[in-house]
Amino acid sequence: MQAFFDTRQWAHDPKMFMANGAMSPNPEQPARIEVLHTAALAAGCRFDGPTDHGTGPLAAIHSPEYLHFLRTIHARWSRIDGASDEVIPNIHPDRRTASYPLSAVGQAGYHQADTACPIASGTWEAAYWSAQTALSGADAVLAGAPVAYALSRPPGHHAFGDLAGGFCFLNNAAIAAEAFLRAGKRPAILDVDVHHGNGTQGIFYHRRDVLTVSLHADPARFYPFFWGHADERGADAGLGYNLNLPLPRGTDDAAFRAALDIALQRIADFGADVIVVALGLDAHKNDPFQGLAVTTPGFARIAAAIAAMGLPSLIVQEGGYLQPDLGANLTSFLTGWQSL
Repeated sequence: MQAFFDTRQWAHDPKMFMANGAMSPNPEQPARIEVLHTAALAAGCRFDGPTDHGTGPLAAIHSPEYLHFLRTIHARWSRIDGASDEVIPNIHPDRRTASYPLSAVGQAGYHQADTACPIASGTWEAAYWSAQTALSGADAVLAGAPVAYALSRPPGHHAFGDLAGGFCFLNNAAIAAEAFLRAGKRPAILDVDVHHGNGTQGIFYHRRDVLTVSLHADPARFYPFFWGHADERGADAGLGYNLNLPLPRGTDDAAFRAALDIALQRIADFGADVIVVALGLDAHKNDPFQGLAVTTPGFARIAAAIAAMGLPSLIVQEGGYLQPDLGANLTSFLTGWQSL
């Protein structure tokens, strides 16, 4: 399987994030790269570096205002007396139509949805090349590869058009889907991360040209809480083009596969001719977030079911955090995909 990765993704090295009112070590560590890269090689992946597509494909999804914020905020924040090493907001507007402040503190609150997306000195560089990695994977699929794997890190599916959140800054899956669309394809995004891809949903919620489907732990008591419920079906022109399949905490392989069958049927009904798989390995039973209970062999069966659709596909890495089975889970998924 052709795969893509850029070493500049190591530059994002967040130290902390706030959860339940307490500062904790950030689980989205650069060490994830080494584990995932080794696991992909074990599955037979052949890695190439990405091509630099520039800012244009990013700006097709994210506002120029937001991209400017991501590129400049850490330097501006660092000039504040007594500021923390990482940009973490302490205030948020009560509406997205609020006035846009000049203050770095105010802009952080406007563009960062939560305290789980700290911005450090290397964040923009890493996020930029994470997105370029996904775009290069899309190029490979457009050139005829049946499937490609993008080791994109930091992940992306919680990032909205002008809003970071949940360890995510640029929405790699959305950027890739838009690239497929502009190349004349009909893309569907299938998100199998334990967390709902709220940013992806938000980007395409009013559109009918990209189908968004997400399987995830029920957000009634799980991040991102405010998105990912079954009654969110899209709006305006996009009504009926978003499908959420929230799953009870602890959902096992069999129940996950049953939900996946529903998801795959919806993709077939949409008439997709390419799939972007937002791959979260944090649905595993031993992941630190403890949302679902997919097993390591279960990831192979999930991959095989998606691959059986016979559609060109781009696999974009999302979550999956450091624990003893992380690498085995990726190897299982990628080998399961190629087992047909």
